[in-house]
Amino acid sequence: MSEPRPWPVWKLALLLYPFAAGAVAINLFMLSLLLPVFGLEPLDPVTALKWSIGLGVPAAWASGRWARHLMDEADAGT
Repeated sequence: MSEPRPWPVWKLALLLYPFAAGAVAINLFMLSLLLPVFGLEPLDPVTALKWSIGLGVPAAWASGRWARHLMDEADAGT
């Protein structure tokens, strides 16, 4: 029988959420700086932060899955 994983994906995602949400906020704000090309107003930094609260959840989950995959790969010795 295999031993349980010490770091499940949800714990890794919870740990990585502040970093993932911060990265989402920065990228969303930088992407919004292209909006004037299409005649739209760019997002304020505070608005980008508010959007990143919700959009940071899937980003954190993806980061947690990626970190768990790397841990499993390291444990397998490949």
